[in-house]
Amino acid sequence: MDKFTTLTGIAAPMPLVNIDTDMIIPKQFLKTIKRSGLGVNLFDEMRYDRDGAEIPDFVLNQPAYRDAQILVAGDNFGCGSSREHAPWALMDFGIRCVISTGFADIFFNNCFKNGILPVVLPPEAVEVLMADARKGANARMTVDLESQTVTTSDGVSFPFDVDPFRKHCLLNGLDDIGLTMERSPSIERFETRMAQARPWV
Repeated sequence: MDKFTTLTGIAAPMPLVNIDTDMIIPKQFLKTIKRSGLGVNLFDEMRYDRDGAEIPDFVLNQPAYRDAQILVAGDNFGCGSSREHAPWALMDFGIRCVISTGFADIFFNNCFKNGILPVVLPPEAVEVLMADARKGANARMTVDLESQTVTTSDGVSFPFDVDPFRKHCLLNGLDDIGLTMERSPSIERFETRMAQARPWV
């Protein structure tokens, strides 16, 4: 998975509360086990009408936010079912960071495992960031994982907390497989010892 160090990009404002995983990626798109190709269906029922045409008012359909990499969202983002396709769809669209006052636990954990940084901030900070995001494509927000800060286009910074282990994984681009591969020398030594001690296995 790609490393997450510092991200400077367009932030899209999505002030809705309780955005659940079915809104993020509807159930009819869960048949695939591939992580790619889901971005086109991100927020499908909000982005498209029944004929498949884009709904102009939806934020990610607006020209200023088509290349958004940061999402500033309402409270309890990612609630609902535990589908890992939700962070897959966000990542495939290009979203690398979601900022909110709170996340559903399973979605929160799945984000870290898929290279997305979920940032929890108090309501007053999210309100400032939401206002900054509404400025459009000319307002670039910066998320610095090393210093654990989010900075508005005007230079106002807010610190955020992140678990040290999860921070290490994102900074180094380590998913569960990557973490296992870090231990490959130890695994190989163990397998050599076992092959010698139990050649019948």
